Order: sequence, then structure tokens, then C-alpha cells
Amino acid sequence: MRWIVKGLLWLLFFLVPLALLAMAVLYVWVARSVTPASGEARLTGLSAPVTITRDRNAVPHISGASLEDVAMALGFVHAQERLWQMEVARMAAQGRLSELFGEPAINADLFLRTLDMHGAAAQSLQGLNEGDRKVTEAYARGINAFLDAPGRPFASKFSPEFVMLGHMPEPWQAADAVAAVKMMSVSLGGNMTQEIERLKFARLGMNDAEIDDLLPPLKQDTPPPLPELKALLGLGSGPLDTAFLPEQHFAAIEAMMGKGASNNWVLSGAKTATDKPILANDPHLEFSAPSLWYLAHLQVKAPGGEARNLVGATLPGAPLVFLGRNDRVAWGFTNTDPDVQDLFIERINPENPDEYLTPDGYRLFDKRTETIRVKGGRDVTFERRVTRHGPVLPASYRDLARYLPEGTVAALQWTAFATDDTSISAGYRLWDFRSVQEYLDEMQDFVTPMQSMVVADVDGNIGLIAPGRVPVRDPANEIMGRAPSPGWDATYDWKGYIPYDELPRQYNPLRGAIGTANSKIVDSSYQPFLTFDWDEPWRQERIDTLMVDSNVKQTLETNREAQGDDYSPAYAALGPLMLGLIEGRTDVDAEAITALKRWDYRQDRMRSESLIFDAWLRYATKRIIADDLGDAFPEFWKARADAMLRWLLPDPARDWCDDRLTPERESCGDELALALQDALSDLEKRLGPDRKIWTWGTLHYAYGAHRPFARVKALRSIFDVNEPMSGGAYTLDRGTSNWNDEANPYRATHGTSYRGIFDLSDLDRSTYIQTTGQSGNVLSPYYRDMAKRWERIEAVPIPIAEPAYQEGLIGTWRLLPGK
Repeated sequence: MRWIVKGLLWLLFFLVPLALLAMAVLYVWVARSVTPASGEARLTGLSAPVTITRDRNAVPHISGASLEDVAMALGFVHAQERLWQMEVARMAAQGRLSELFGEPAINADLFLRTLDMHGAAAQSLQGLNEGDRKVTEAYARGINAFLDAPGRPFASKFSPEFVMLGHMPEPWQAADAVAAVKMMSVSLGGNMTQEIERLKFARLGMNDAEIDDLLPPLKQDTPPPLPELKALLGLGSGPLDTAFLPEQHFAAIEAMMGKGASNNWVLSGAKTATDKPILANDPHLEFSAPSLWYLAHLQVKAPGGEARNLVGATLPGAPLVFLGRNDRVAWGFTNTDPDVQDLFIERINPENPDEYLTPDGYRLFDKRTETIRVKGGRDVTFERRVTRHGPVLPASYRDLARYLPEGTVAALQWTAFATDDTSISAGYRLWDFRSVQEYLDEMQDFVTPMQSMVVADVDGNIGLIAPGRVPVRDPANEIMGRAPSPGWDATYDWKGYIPYDELPRQYNPLRGAIGTANSKIVDSSYQPFLTFDWDEPWRQERIDTLMVDSNVKQTLETNREAQGDDYSPAYAALGPLMLGLIEGRTDVDAEAITALKRWDYRQDRMRSESLIFDAWLRYATKRIIADDLGDAFPEFWKARADAMLRWLLPDPARDWCDDRLTPERESCGDELALALQDALSDLEKRLGPDRKIWTWGTLHYAYGAHRPFARVKALRSIFDVNEPMSGGAYTLDRGTSNWNDEANPYRATHGTSYRGIFDLSDLDRSTYIQTTGQSGNVLSPYYRDMAKRWERIEAVPIPIAEPAYQEGLIGTWRLLPGK
């Protein structure tokens, strides 16, 4: 026995140090995957040397002799810093996430493979002009040059995710870059969600007025009444089928399909202290680690020629500066939110399930067998079907099978499916615009997603253009994109697209300023139909108050303060109403009521009132609406200020406050009092009974989730980037929460992803920031170094003058022609 124990001890004596040594070697090998500060590489296809200087903030300044050379270098840099992020995005576009993440990603792949955005991108690439195609191909070559380059001794070339998941990226294709641009349409969504919600509400027996109470149109809009959807679509009226397939829920892609939001404004020189325009922009997207954006300065300087510069936010995976400025013009985007998606209910031929009904009789589905390869599991095969309108959505997507009429499927028509999408070419034109007028006149190539673009130039001009394809609908179409339409009736077919010269535009408006925030950007005189599903107007009104209609001479500092504004006009409208409805009651918490009465409706992360009110509103929404919606409530559960105002005011379409599940008749005051008790109990469970330590920022933090390690408990604290933040769903400093997430209903999952402020009196004074850091490698000091500055509404300059960006530089890379 003793010799066995002695043998085991000797074994441990050798094995434990050996294991520790192996772990140390592995750590050093992975740690050295961080991009070296300086270096040199040879790239086949370069026409001349390219320099890449990373400034003190790790922003690269890339200078080359041609646009193709600069695009190739940008591809190389993106691969150095963000290859894992790019790989996940590419696999998403191709519907191949299961090859990375296994069975949890199957449902996302079912949906994404059904959309086939990458297939449309590959066809669109072939339609680009030769010059634009060559630039796109050069970018892909730059990525592949990094993939093919020899690694450093004792160093992994790839970031820890590749090593930990044992994945090796395939060579990059030019079509992948086009797909990266097209996938922005998926991130920025459309109104398909509202169409499905209206379908569900109609199936639950609600009339047009009741549906409007749940999804209210803007006050200045007068949409026609919806037709009786039950009769038009043949909806059932019996109890809903609960035997749907729970394993086919699509929660994994709900965030991806979330409706984008943003703020932008541009002020003419008449409104600024410099007498030149100032432009500000902050797009709102899903928070992630690393940030969606990568800041860069690109310069094309041919020998003997004048340098051309682009500066701003690039998207790793595409050779474009999406948001930023050139030498004379600055621009910023918000999502216009036009109605560019229509769901069509297609009737299947009861005699032949391979056919569906059209205005001309039955027609065969276009069908293709798709195989999803699953890491560590069995392949999944499904049949992708396409109608004359578009692809047939999976029956279990958002529980569609429970609400669709028997013997039907839902097909999606969407401008993002265009196979002649030249949006990437519109991005290349940004190098050349010399004035606002040129910008407004020459963005025809931009197809999707439609954006409200504010523009300013150094000569003092300002403007707006909202380019993109928007369908023209028949005047006899009473649905107008608000709900699914009968696919067998030609009345509901699209009749073409709004001509470019009829799209919304402004040039040097009399107000001297333009601001947009996803709400209605046109007045009642504008004729083409864009949508009835505009965003709520609260942020738009706040921009008008602080910037557009203000008589204060604005500066870079006042613009920065506006971007960080944490006042909630929506809560300022709701607060007095909700407090008034429980005035005088003895069954409410007096301390909480006192705090809310003195609140100034600023959602400061260091204060408690915002936390109490947000929790109260969350539970009030549940108390008032959950009994009416049943199983449809959870995905409807979010801040809906416009709707809440209708539910609480006299004479709504139905008595929403009465709980239909009890024999008593509850008032709104009853429900609000109970909701406040619910909210306070919830907060005590989360933070303890001492309200003096309750703060909004404790539970409301920007949740920069890493894919996929946010889902791995042991790794999330290492890879996620979380930062307590002020603001909320209706503030300019925006951070919206997922109330349906019981574990973390107050953390911000969606909000300001980037901020840019542009001074047209001196463009080098412009400032930029994104949410995390420039590197996508968690072991880099630049992985999360911008997060606190972002939270504090600070920013960094990106000058184009070499002496300015050389000061405090991190290092320089040289890319040379040759193998």
C-alpha cells in the first residue's frame, strides 16, 4: 500500500508542475495574441507602402496611395483587432452560428438561413461597378493577408475565443463585406414586430380602437381604421393552441431584430458660437463587447496629389466609415423607421401543399433544402420556401403558428432582400462629397436600411436626406403595412418604390437647425406614405427644446451636454398622472410617494427616484395589461409611455385597468397602488431594505454582452463590459431595458453606441467615442478603456494632421507590397 501512495505522490510531484507549466505556456501563448504596437507585413496586391499609426487612444491613422490600398489596410487592421467579432457577424449573415456555438444557436440559424441575407449580398456584389467591386475585394484581401501571415514566435495569432472554441476562420470573401452592410438592416429592424402584435391582438378578439390603445399612432397621424382582420384573413375565434414547439422559440435573435433608434441634429452657424455648423450624432443599438463600432482615420494620398481623408466610426467587416466626416462634409444617421417590411398570409392549396394561392391561382413554392451543421450535435435539415412576396418564416417564429389561420403560412417581403443592393457603393461616395448639396443629390445608391442623414459642410450649409427604398402601396390598401396582409389579393402588393427625388429632404431650412430621433420627420403636407409606426416623440421633442428651437449660441460643450441629457419628458408626463390617481390613498408607501413628488425626472444614476419610478411603471404595465394579453404579454412588456397615457386617461377603448381575471372591478388607482407595492418589494429583494443605498446605476448599467461568453458564468465577468449609466428609455442619453428579463429587468441592453460631434469651423476639433475600446481582444489594455469615458459623456479627438496624432502614439505598422 505504501508503495502505491509513494507512487501517487511522485506522480503528483511531476504532473502538477507539468500541468501548471502547460497552463502558463498556454496563457503566454494566448496573451501574445494582442496586436503588437508596431510591426511590418507584406501584402500581395498593394500598389505602394501603407502606414498605420495608432494614436494614444489606439485609433489607427491609415495612409495609402489609393483607395484600394487603404481598403486593404483597413481589412488588415480590422482583422488584427476585431476578428472574432467579424467572424460571429459573418457566420450570422450566413446562418451558420451553430457551427460555432452548437445547439443553442439552431433557432437563430433557422431564421437567418430563411432570410438568406448573404445570398442576396453575393448577388448584389456582382452588380457593383468595377471600381467599387475592386475596393470591396481589396478589403477582403487585407483580412486574408492577416489570416495568411506567419504568427509571432510563442504567440497565438488569434484572440482567446478562437483558441477556447477551437475554431479557425475561413478565408474572407468580398461578398462577406456586402453582407455586413446588409445585416445592418437586420439590426435596425422594421415594423414586422408590430404587424405580428396586431395579428395577435386581432386573434384575441380586439377591435381597431383597442389595438390603437396598445400600439398608438402619433397624435399628428390619422391612419385609416384597420379592416376587420378576423374576416379578412380568416382568423379563428376559438381558444389558442398551446401545443406549439417550445424548443423552437427564437429568443436568441430577438435582440438582433430589435428596432434601432438614434439621435442626431445639425445646427447652422446662426445658432452656434463659431458661426459655422455643428453636427451631433449618437446611434442607439444593442450594447455589446466589443462595441459594434471601430474608430479610424483613413487617408488616400497619391504621390503629388492632395490628401483625402475620412474619419469616424467604421464597422468591422466592411470597408466604410459609416458615421463621420471627410475634409469638407460631416454626416450623422438615425433610423428613419419606414415601413419596408410586409408580412403576407399565404393560403396553402389544400389539395397540394407545395402550392399557395395568388391572384392568378395557385403557384408552386420555390423550395430549397438547407442543412445546418451543429457543433457537437446532429445536423438539422429544413426546407426553405419562398413565395412571390418573399421567404416563408418558420411557423414558430414569435409563436406565429398559434395565431395564423389554419392552412396558411407567413411570408416576409422586405427591401433588405434586394439582390441589386448598392448601399456599399453609397458608402464609397462619402470620400468625394464636397458640399451638402452634392450629398443630398447623390445618395441614390443607398438602398437599405433607410436612414435620416443630417449633413453639414465647411461653407456653412446644412441639410437632411432620407435615402433608401420605400415601397409604394395601393390607395385601396387599408392595412398600409400595419398588420399582415392577404397574399392572394393584389390590392396589397407593392407598386414600386418612392422615387429618390420624392424622399424627405431639407436644405438650409429657415429654422436654422434639423433634428431627428426616429419619430416623424415629415409634416402633413408630405404625400408619399412612409409609415404609421413612428417611434414615440419624446426624444424628438427634447432635441427641439434643447437644440433646434433654442436661442442659445451652441458650442461643442453644450452639444456634449445635450447628448448626455438624462431628463425624461415621458416620465415627466406620466409621473403627475400616476401620482394623481393614487392621491389620498392610505395603502401606498408614503416615503416612496414623497420621493417621487419631489423628483425632477432626471434619471441620474446616483439617485433612487428613477429606479423606483421605472420599477413602478414596469409593474403597472403588468397589472394593467397582462390579463388582457395572456400569453402574448411577455414579449409586449416594455416601457410604453404613449400607450400608458391612453390606458390611464378617461374613456380608453376598453377599461384596461379592470382585471378581467377577478370578479371585482378594479380602478386605475387600485392597480397603480398594487403595482407600487410590487415594485418596492422587488427592489427590496434585489438591493435590501435600506433605501438610502438604492441608486438607479446599481441596477441600470450598460450591459456590453460578449458573444458567446456572456452566457458562461465563469467567463462573463472577464469578457463583458458593464458600466453604470444614467438615462433611460426616453432620455437623449438613452439606455433601454428588457423588462421581461426577470433576473435583470433594469439593466440597459440597448442605447447609445457611439457619439460624434463635428465642428465645421475646424473639423479637427470634432470628437468621438464608442462604448468599450478599440481592441476586441480581452487581454488588450484597449479592450474596455473607453467605457468610463463613454459613461461620463467624454470623447476623444481624431485629428488628421500627422504631428497631432503622432503625439503620444502607441506604435506604427508598415504594410509593404509583395509576398
